[in-house]
Amino acid sequence: MAAPAPTKPASSTATPLVRQDIEIATRAADHFTRLYYAAYDSDTRLADLPKFYRESSSLLWNGRPSQGPDGLTQLIKNMPSTKHDVQSFDCQPVPGTSPPSLLVIVSGNVTYGRGPSGNPPNTPAKTVEGHPRAFSQTFMLVPDSSAVIKPGEVAKYYVSTDSLRFVG
Repeated sequence: MAAPAPTKPASSTATPLVRQDIEIATRAADHFTRLYYAAYDSDTRLADLPKFYRESSSLLWNGRPSQGPDGLTQLIKNMPSTKHDVQSFDCQPVPGTSPPSLLVIVSGNVTYGRGPSGNPPNTPAKTVEGHPRAFSQTFMLVPDSSAVIKPGEVAKYYVSTDSLRFVG
């Protein structure tokens, strides 16, 4: 029996990124980051935040997995109010689609509850509620093919994956 002939490696058919992809990705990531954390910190977060996700979206929050908008709702419905302070974000367009999917990495601080001054006087200093926590959150944003895009708008995205980890 003869050995099979060696095969050539598959050629990459991914469309290379161009400057416009990076500009669009940066604008979309900036827009997403502002909207997402404003929704997260709002009094209406239980209604607003799930709109960023689809049933297929996966979430990992400090090692705790959840799935889709319902999983997100279950995760946040018993959390105290939040105040996010985004320090930085970075965005990498993922080649292969137009518009490209986006890998967005966000770093900042989040305060749960009313802040240290809002806690009762006998609250231990080490309690999580009321004290800023450093976090890193990574999103994979995928273009929403069902969204209506008006002329001049950047693509509309939904969260495909979301991973948050406290780092401090």
